[in-house]
Amino acid sequence: MKRRTWLAAALAAPSLASSRARAQWAPPRQVRLLVPFTPGGGADTTARLFAPIMTNVLGQPVVVENRGGAGGTIGAGEAARAAPDGATLLLDAANQAVAPFIFRNLAFDYATAFTPISRVTVYPLIIVVKPDSAIRSFPDLLERARAQPGRLTYSSSGTAVSNHIAAAVLAQRAAIDITHVPYRGGGPALQAILAGDVDFGFATVAAAAALAQQGGVQPLAASSAERIPALPEVPTIAEQGFPGYDQTEWNALYGPAGLPAAATERLYEACRTALADAGVQQRLVALGAIGLGTPPAEFAAWLAKERHSMQALVRAANITAD
Repeated sequence: MKRRTWLAAALAAPSLASSRARAQWAPPRQVRLLVPFTPGGGADTTARLFAPIMTNVLGQPVVVENRGGAGGTIGAGEAARAAPDGATLLLDAANQAVAPFIFRNLAFDYATAFTPISRVTVYPLIIVVKPDSAIRSFPDLLERARAQPGRLTYSSSGTAVSNHIAAAVLAQRAAIDITHVPYRGGGPALQAILAGDVDFGFATVAAAAALAQQGGVQPLAASSAERIPALPEVPTIAEQGFPGYDQTEWNALYGPAGLPAAATERLYEACRTALADAGVQQRLVALGAIGLGTPPAEFAAWLAKERHSMQALVRAANITAD
């Protein structure tokens, strides 16, 4: 409730500087909104929800383009190389805070290659298995993993992304040995579970909630601190023996480094307008997602702290670009 109250107040009270930015800046041409993953995950869902409303606000078409691969670094690199004129944007996931400490010899530096605009949405994750899986519950999964070290496999939407990190943290806390199988996006990762190519995986609620409600996948546990409204019967990992466990996918909007302040402010206002839209709010609630709309400066400060935390996590969990 506090989060909703804050967001409502923020959306209702744009600053004078914001109003001036809106009046003075517009994209020079059609806007490419790059998503560094294949369709089907939280970042892709957020981008496609926001694009029509951002089009109306900015006065130029905002077109979503998926550039998946290499844990999100291919699409991010394309955005990093773009001109800082507001015509190329990046809607990225939590890997922004992790990738710098996993991928070596990148052609760009995550910490300096982008202008943070807003942290916009958070998507909880759920552990899912195919409906006829021999794994019937979260305790069953742990028991089998302990009995067969290294035998159980899990899919992710790429190395260093949120569902890889969530599984790595679980493996560390539960003292289990499980094998990571990365795919080129949330859609292929979920299909691998359904096909039986892997034993389980962490999927976004955006990708798996409807399937779970229809019996297409069997949910075992939620990764968030609290149960997911869209799947209230699914207990959290924290409830099932791991208090404090809270790993989610968050999505944020960036421009290339050097994006003018007026452009940054106008694009942030476009995000706020999208989050205030009743249709977007309804869709986010249905997906169990949370709308944030963090202002640029606040988001930049938070991102710096998150990267510091993720660097320590990567070292402690020995997460590598396998």
